[in-house]
Amino acid sequence: MFKIIQFNNLLNVGTKYSSRYMSICAKSLKYSEYGEPGDVLKLVEEKIDSPKNKQVLVKILAAPINPADINTIQGKYPVKPKFPATAGNECVAEVIEVGDAVQKLQKGQHVVPFVTGIGTWTTHALYTEDQLMPISNDIGLAEAATITVNPCTAYRMLKDFVKLSPGETVIQNGANSGVGQAVHQLCKAWNLKSVGVVRDRPDINGLKDHLRSLGATEVLTEEELRTTTLFKSGSLPKPRLALNCVGGKSATEVGRQLADKGVHVTYGGMSREPVIAATAALIFKDISFHGFWMTRWSKENAQSEERMRMFAELCDLMLQKKFVGPVHELVPLEQFKEATAAALNFKGFTGKKYILDMRN
Repeated sequence: MFKIIQFNNLLNVGTKYSSRYMSICAKSLKYSEYGEPGDVLKLVEEKIDSPKNKQVLVKILAAPINPADINTIQGKYPVKPKFPATAGNECVAEVIEVGDAVQKLQKGQHVVPFVTGIGTWTTHALYTEDQLMPISNDIGLAEAATITVNPCTAYRMLKDFVKLSPGETVIQNGANSGVGQAVHQLCKAWNLKSVGVVRDRPDINGLKDHLRSLGATEVLTEEELRTTTLFKSGSLPKPRLALNCVGGKSATEVGRQLADKGVHVTYGGMSREPVIAATAALIFKDISFHGFWMTRWSKENAQSEERMRMFAELCDLMLQKKFVGPVHELVPLEQFKEATAAALNFKGFTGKKYILDMRN
């Protein structure tokens, strides 16, 4: 079905075209069993023929490594692919050729996945027209490659749980994660106050300055959060919305800052510790706790007008340079073992995003 590329021959494997029909030799990261990415992912090559009917042949330009991608490969994610599977869920690609029944896409256009689970860690792929969404070629590589997960997660959590008015406050932990960086930028665009919580580190002042440059109103370490008077002094309104991607004590601490009837939303659990709701917060402050999974929202709202408005607004902010991609490092596809290993650790999940660069 596919063959493993010998690594000493990688430099000799490229894109191959026939004289009459476009026949491409794609390089893909595939796996046929669950496990750690470095153990189960194999770099393989396979022939891709010209598209037919509603098929679209694309050249993948860049594809990020997300925590959910790692968890899927490990078999720890609710999405279970059919083996052999191509890893990856996000990307930005260029249309190379379209089938004769394709109506809305054309050669040279940039596209991003419109559905989940199509496999994006590959140099080339055949998708169907309805699996892709056109995106402006003027949007930056990192911004386009990461638009469908983190910015959308931030957008929906800010929109769907509390009706926030300009000047109101949002608090979040994991504030330097991909979603965290997106939350700061959207809060700035929508005139909301954004308070971020991060783990202490040697370069904490540089990190705080960076997050403030994105739109954070204030950035606190987890230790500083426990003793802050930021909300008691009236410097900022008490948050009506708390966003949690860590769990454990960190989730409890951001919840403690909420105003009465505030909403606590969990979208991740990097500490692998449970979210504990304080009894007093439930009874006397009427705090409500919710979970959010972007994949479910996208499936339930696949063709909705609201989803189209969200993408339109995010793209507009990117074109205006009011929304930038996450702190990231571009790595060649062949360096997937090093990149996935770095993304596996806690720092990788909350420090910078690794993006597979497949332009060459």
